[in-house]
Amino acid sequence: MTQYNPNIHHRRSIRLKGYDYTQAGFNFITICCEDRIFHFGSIDHGKMILNEFGRIAYDEWVKLPERFSNIDKNRARINRACALGDIVGAYKYLVAN
Repeated sequence: MTQYNPNIHHRRSIRLKGYDYTQAGFNFITICCEDRIFHFGSIDHGKMILNEFGRIAYDEWVKLPERFSNIDKNRARINRACALGDIVGAYKYLVAN
């Protein structure tokens, strides 16, 4: 992985100025496998077929409200290399404080 070099990497924040990111709200989360390797399953006739790792990722996603009582999972999608979904609640507050 390339190390951060401020002379060639010109990063700027995409955060909204003045917005309190610790307040409860909606988050879209994407968790990707390293190098986007297809660890979670395969596509067969246009349909995602989860393998053991894909089923684990999905099962853990749907159990989030059991671990964090102040969030509500909304929807999740697992593709071959990423787990994607959105949650509603105080997750931002939990991880920011």
